[in-house]
Amino acid sequence: MKRLNLLLIAIGVTALSFAQDTTNNTFGKGLYNVVAKDNSYSVKFAIRMQSLYIGQWDVNDSSGLGSGTSQFLVRRARLKFGGHAFTPKLKYKLELGLTNRDISGASPHTKGAPRLILDAVIKWNFYKNLSLWAGQTKLPGNRERVVSSGNLQLVDRSKLNSNFNIDRDMGAQLRHHFKLGTNFIIREIISVAQGEGRNVTDPNLGGYQYTGRIEILPFGSFASKGDYIGSAIKREKKPKLALGGTYDMHNRAVKTKSNQGSYMETDAGYFETDIVTVFGDMMFKYGGFSVMAEYALRTAEQDSAINIDGTKTGDVVAVGTGMNFQMGYMFKSNWEVAARYTLTDWDTDVTGKEAQTQYTVGISKFFKGHKLKVQSDITYSTTVDNPDSQLIYRLQFDLHF
Repeated sequence: MKRLNLLLIAIGVTALSFAQDTTNNTFGKGLYNVVAKDNSYSVKFAIRMQSLYIGQWDVNDSSGLGSGTSQFLVRRARLKFGGHAFTPKLKYKLELGLTNRDISGASPHTKGAPRLILDAVIKWNFYKNLSLWAGQTKLPGNRERVVSSGNLQLVDRSKLNSNFNIDRDMGAQLRHHFKLGTNFIIREIISVAQGEGRNVTDPNLGGYQYTGRIEILPFGSFASKGDYIGSAIKREKKPKLALGGTYDMHNRAVKTKSNQGSYMETDAGYFETDIVTVFGDMMFKYGGFSVMAEYALRTAEQDSAINIDGTKTGDVVAVGTGMNFQMGYMFKSNWEVAARYTLTDWDTDVTGKEAQTQYTVGISKFFKGHKLKVQSDITYSTTVDNPDSQLIYRLQFDLHF
């Protein structure tokens, strides 16, 4: 904790040293941007925060709206650094999370310390359209996860993402893209990761995690990388479509959700099993209209942790499927209405969980794109063969310099 305090003090002193400077930056382009005279390096610094209100009520078929809970919280507060070093072809990104949700998840394998670092990655464009990424960053999994939490169409990501995503990890990624004809673009990504999630300091417990992803953009690139930005912030003058598929194989995984979830333990140590996660997704935009859809599948070679004597420990892999479909329309006044349908269909025999369905409707006001916005949504959540459901209301303010 002392190190965290020292870091924040150092950042504060640095910010104060720049406080009297006049900058040519505009809102949303970073607080401070330094470029060397010889262009041998650059540093861009930005901050962002999200303030969130959540109200949640039980809904019963017989008695209607029941008891509820509510809370206010700082959902995210982050410091972002980026730029290039030595050559514009060698870029870097560093992102730090400061809220309890950002740094939670400490374990013996993170030395019990807060997980402060979100991204710490170098991106080297070493040959034509080939780039090598090394460090800790998001794996090339489902589209919704790779979309920044500051660029979401609704207040937060869907239940498909929270239950199936492969999040961040440490390792290396090889990325390539090429064109067929004038507009048809194909992107390929291969990743090898440690497979333990972010900020783990101990040697690898199980095996490595191997991920391959391919993306097809038949009508060319989206404006301002809009295939990884929620909502029709940039109104596409022509229809744009992105199709993506990911195959992830985690060799000898020791967690219930591949590199996520809780550790599976037996009387002989950690339980290991091969886990496969598959994603299919798409993004479509035209004018003020946008659509995003995803499918997820997780399977395991052995779905239940077993002791030496053959008894089950109770730890199981979260195997099953998920579907998510959302769409929205952005009016010229920069108000947007959006709706989402999410289904999480677990293997009940393994997990003991029932399928869950969520229906969400949201409305957002964008003052400066995703950099300054207010979003709200209401969700009805229900499970199969269960008369008790939930109603969830969320209101969030987002500021990103």
